[in-house]
Amino acid sequence: MKDNRLKGLYLISNHQQFKDQRLFEDVSLALQGGVKILQYRDKSRDQEKRLLQCRQLRKTTTDSGCLLIINDDARLAQQVEADGVHLGQEDGNITHARQLLGDDKIIGVSCYNKIELASQAADEGANYIAFGRFFPSRTKPNAIQAHADILHQAKDLQLPVVAIGGISQDNAPDLINAGADMVAVIDAIFGQSDIKTATQQFKNLFKLQG
Repeated sequence: MKDNRLKGLYLISNHQQFKDQRLFEDVSLALQGGVKILQYRDKSRDQEKRLLQCRQLRKTTTDSGCLLIINDDARLAQQVEADGVHLGQEDGNITHARQLLGDDKIIGVSCYNKIELASQAADEGANYIAFGRFFPSRTKPNAIQAHADILHQAKDLQLPVVAIGGISQDNAPDLINAGADMVAVIDAIFGQSDIKTATQQFKNLFKLQG
């Protein structure tokens, strides 16, 4: 059964874009725009910084009714009592993350362009599956190319589906129509001069698609 919370704009922070307080200021603007799913993504090795940032984001997102998902690090997700974790294929397994976080937490899995990985993730108890990149991406320019037909295929798995990679307001509707429950973005929100308005506009795309 699909989790009704897992629908709409899926916003990802990128540590390379943020300096000091800007992370919280920009996230605050996105929260004002109505984002309900935020993934904290920081590939640096500064564990203390990551813990402090996530603790502050946990408070901010809780106050705004927004889910907080931690990229790659189930232990950090546990420490800050995040709503869940997102795992790549080299970031640990679902079973370990489930044991660490408990049955009520969200576990998402990157499946790139392979329906077989998505089927395996579903069998192992993932809460959502992610495919992409669908379009050229500045964040991951060499990421594996996915095509919209995989979103149609994934409907049979009865899990919420995230589309990621180079998504904009112009190309998102095609992916939503193809079956994406969520579209994951970084620059399309955090790279805009008006973050709040950009967030609202993305949210409206899902209303337009019913």
